[in-house]
Order: sequence, then structure tokens, then C-alpha cells
Amino acid sequence: MTFMPRMTSQTQAIHTTRPLRWRRWEGAIADVWHVHGAAGGGGFYRSPDPRLVIFLDAPRSLRLRTTPEGPWMEGIGAFYIPAGMPLWSALLEDRDYAHLDFHLEQDALAQRLRGAGGQRRMDEAHFLSGAERTGMIAGLLAEEVQTPSRPDVMLDGLLSALLCEVLDLGATDAEPRRGGLPPHIIRELRSHALSALHRRIEVAELAKLAGLSESWLTRAFKQSLGTTPQRWLTQLRVETAMGLMTDTRLGLAEIAAEVGFADQAHLTRSFRTAQGETPGAWRKARTRAIATNHGGLVQSHNQIPR
Repeated sequence: MTFMPRMTSQTQAIHTTRPLRWRRWEGAIADVWHVHGAAGGGGFYRSPDPRLVIFLDAPRSLRLRTTPEGPWMEGIGAFYIPAGMPLWSALLEDRDYAHLDFHLEQDALAQRLRGAGGQRRMDEAHFLSGAERTGMIAGLLAEEVQTPSRPDVMLDGLLSALLCEVLDLGATDAEPRRGGLPPHIIRELRSHALSALHRRIEVAELAKLAGLSESWLTRAFKQSLGTTPQRWLTQLRVETAMGLMTDTRLGLAEIAAEVGFADQAHLTRSFRTAQGETPGAWRKARTRAIATNHGGLVQSHNQIPR
């Protein structure tokens, strides 16, 4: 489903001076606002989605706070507000304002920050003053929103750079990752799946464990493992069935139930697709190979001088 921004806002003595320009890409929408505010004006804002705001003119005449009785903050050039947190603004003088406002999909943001170690900061508000470098990046992005000329990948890179600046992510925050899923997440998903192979495992269940949406988990699987979660689960079932066919005397119908296939026919179809032969044929060949190897070991053992 396409991500749509949602926000409750109440403003006073603030009106737009130019048509709103916006641009959407995966998990994000960027708006460029040009408004005029009167002294004494202000607003209240709350969104169920995280927001990142960069003032393109770094106003010094704007105050912000996140609690109705809390202290006002001044001189803010950029800020990040987590999902659900309220925000109040107050204007100290008549003037024009321009800002770049990002509405961010929660799961998409978590995925962006996973490799940079910034997930733990998603639930905290961050306010940045003296944002000269941030302003330069935001200026490039605002230009692309208002007059598109580059692909979405450029916007996504600039957004990532802004998040690193506002959330103050450094090189030491980064955690190793390969593809879309870090190795420890893959290990956790594999361990969970193996413990639950006997029953139906939904993609939503794996997504919740990984802290991602189903769509993002599917993309991450493609990046990391070159397959989909459903095919990965089927491969785990086939591999586990192979182990049971080698190490136990369970019948194929029993093995199919043990590893979560609907029936023996389902096991046979999946096994043939993965291995190129039926489980019965594979088991017979495997049994003969083990017997042959065992006989050779016995013969070699008997030839050892005593």
C-alpha cells in the first residue's frame, strides 16, 4: 500500500505564500513549504509518522517545544520528531519562512537506519542548531522536489545524509551488514523458523521478529539471500527433511508433517523442485551410499595389522 502522510495541525496567523510542492519515493514524502507568519502566531502538530524538518532559512525568530508547559527552544535549524510526539511552535516576528518537511514511513525509516545503528534514536526528539551543512544538503533536496531532474536514488541518499546529521550518527554507530539484513537478524530468523517448522509460518511473523514491514522484509531477503521469505522457508523445510530421511526411519508422510508440509505429495513436489529427484529416490541413493561407505570402513578396519 502506498504510504500517505497523516498529521493533525492547528495553526494561527500562518498562511502559505506559494503553492505546496512535494515529491514521493519509497517510504518518504518531502514537502517544500513557503509561508508567512505574523508575530504571536504559531501552531500545534502531531503525526502518527516520524517527521524530519529542515528550515531553509534557519529562522532565529521561531520557538519550539514538545510539551505544553516545557521550555521553549530557539535558534533551531532542523529537527526530528518521532511518531506520535506533539510539537508546538511560536513566532516572534512578522516574516517569511521556508522549510523542507519529510513524512517518513516507520518501517522504511527503521530499515534506513539499521545499517547505521540509528534505530535506538528513532523514539527520541532531536533538535539541531547551527545547521550549515544540513542546510546545504536540504537545499539540494528542496531544489529536486520543486524542479525534479534526478532519480529517486539521489533523494534517498540526501535524506540519509540529513538523518545522519540531525540524529548525529557517527562512524562508530555503524554495525556490520550484508545486503538488506544483518547477519544476526538472519541467524535469529533461521533459529525461529527451525523451531516452528512443524506449523505454518506467516511472512508477517518473520517481519515482526525482524522489526520490518512485510514488503521491506521481502526486499531485504532479496538483497541478502537472493530469494523470498516463502522460498527460504520451503528450502529450510526441504533441508530439514533431508536430515530426517538420513538420520531416522520415519516414513515420508511423517517427515512431511514434521517439517510443515501439507502432506507427502507437497513434500515430493517441493523436494523435486529443489533437488531434481523425488525424496524416495534421494533416500534410497543416500542409504546405498552410506552402506557402501560403511562397508569400505569395515574392510579397511579389518585390514589393520594386529
